[in-house]
Amino acid sequence: MPGSRTGGRPPAQRTVRRPATPRPGRDNPVLRLYLRARKAWDRPLTAYYLILGGSLLVTVLGLVMVYSASQITALQKSLPGSFFFRKQLLAASIGAGLLLAASRMPVKLHRALAYPILAGAVFLMALVQVPGIGMAVNGNQNWISLGGSFQIQPSEFGKLALVLWGADLLARKQDKKLLAQWKHMLVPLVPVSFMLLGLIMLGGDMGTAIILTAILFGLLWLAGAPTRLFAGVLAVAATIGVILIKTSPNRMARLQCIGATDPGPGDACWQAVHGIYALASGGIFGSGLGASVEKWGQLPEAHTDFIFAVTGEELGLAGTLSVLALFAALGYAGIRVAGRTEDPFVRYAAGGVTTWITAQAVINIGAVLGLLPIAGVPLPLFSYGGSALLPTMFAIGLLIAFARDEPAARAALAMRHPRFGRKRGAGGSGMVRSPRRWNTMRRRASAARSSGER
Repeated sequence: MPGSRTGGRPPAQRTVRRPATPRPGRDNPVLRLYLRARKAWDRPLTAYYLILGGSLLVTVLGLVMVYSASQITALQKSLPGSFFFRKQLLAASIGAGLLLAASRMPVKLHRALAYPILAGAVFLMALVQVPGIGMAVNGNQNWISLGGSFQIQPSEFGKLALVLWGADLLARKQDKKLLAQWKHMLVPLVPVSFMLLGLIMLGGDMGTAIILTAILFGLLWLAGAPTRLFAGVLAVAATIGVILIKTSPNRMARLQCIGATDPGPGDACWQAVHGIYALASGGIFGSGLGASVEKWGQLPEAHTDFIFAVTGEELGLAGTLSVLALFAALGYAGIRVAGRTEDPFVRYAAGGVTTWITAQAVINIGAVLGLLPIAGVPLPLFSYGGSALLPTMFAIGLLIAFARDEPAARAALAMRHPRFGRKRGAGGSGMVRSPRRWNTMRRRASAARSSGER
């Protein structure tokens, strides 16, 4: 048309936009939840929070169950009902201080403590065999009396000593490229481990000896021991174990109680069977906190080795699965810390601590379930016993320190917790500025901008 602005040209055709089709799975709430959980799981601080939160929850729940499971035992011994709980609470308070100290120590200090802790553990374990100093508990000569109702079991500190010393030894040999030779991988790690095992077996505590053997195998596995070398050490340890079991009627009787459903002649399987009774009577949600029947004299060691059975009776399947989930989270976090570090000492120490806690939990829970022989080892962080709780909490502090020391985790913590006493801005007074890491990232972001961006 004349006079039109288009000068007679046909009007431009409008582009018809098709409605956007949703991507497959975007509106699926299950998939969205899975993606969010996976994103949160891959964050740098996941292992740190799993170790800190999981260990705290296990310890607190253990205090509650120790109080519930130990009341009848305390009253039967003419003691106050909260006697064992107060001792465990004292040990947990001291252990919390050890955990905090270990979590704040640098790696160099951990390595420096390896030899003193090993020497102290060997000295105390030898002192146990001195008449008048060492004392026997439940047939095992593995305790030293500290006066009154307080005793210490030095073999529990031997686990921590083997982890720290073995990790430092292997790390130094790896730095010198010596682990490719089998003699450097075995000596002196295996002889020193066998010395610790010998001191423990002098007192008859085979359960703790099994845990130390598991730590030794864990360290050898992390060091990359060849299959034939690993199998050779395993064969020697298995042969010694079979001889020790065959020569002890008590250990043979425990082995025969695997899967027992009847106490048998002379009530030889009384403890194993009543542990199953406690678990079976708990149902899904349990009979209620404090309402256990088996702890009224039917179940021996209800607050120590068989506290998991009382947990199943009072809190049910939900309570036992919660405990298993917490230990699984601790195990996963420890493996993650060991797998993501570049420091060989951190890898060996984190792997050793994870092997220690996981193996001990499996042996204890397996015995309560009737799947393994009763080894007489406590459930880590959960059962009554200050001698076991203190080194375990120190070991948890090691894992926390290693998890905090990852580069990504260190940067994330620096972003969340700015240091105090620093100024922000040029010449600004009284203004707290962010850490140096944040300033570096901010300068990089400014340099990456285009000249026209504001």
